[in-house]
Amino acid sequence: MNAQVTAMRPGDAGRCAELEALLFSGDGPWSADAFRSELAHPHNHYVVVRDESGIVIGYAGIALLGTTSDAESEVHTIGVDPTHRRRGLGSVLLAELLRLADGHGGPVFLEVRTDNEAAIALYRREGFEIVGTRRNYYQPSGADAYTMRRPAPPSETEEPQP
Repeated sequence: MNAQVTAMRPGDAGRCAELEALLFSGDGPWSADAFRSELAHPHNHYVVVRDESGIVIGYAGIALLGTTSDAESEVHTIGVDPTHRRRGLGSVLLAELLRLADGHGGPVFLEVRTDNEAAIALYRREGFEIVGTRRNYYQPSGADAYTMRRPAPPSETEEPQP
């Protein structure tokens, strides 16, 4: 599949909410209004991937926080339509978020359900490490989450480590 990632538009919020309900039904899925609210904040960046007919089949969002001297980013969400999984779309969406984060600078944080082995494996492949556990993080299910961190990439002026 030739996946093209584009900026999420307010008109995409309804479809993203539909996918949320499929993907996160037991953990308070976001509404269309929640997506539109996220889009209204200038530090948030949300993207979508569409199928050949233009239907949103995946989405992702990140917050670019802090200033140049104390920058960090936080992945808010990544979701892929269950009928389009195992095609690399999660990797494509995460790569776009990390591209944005790397341009911003600093480490990247995220939370992931402790039982979501596929997502944890994806994040580990991209350099994330588990740095903590948040008990009962997801509500209303009460599922635990790992906090994961990917360090900032070395700057162009830093010498590579031997």
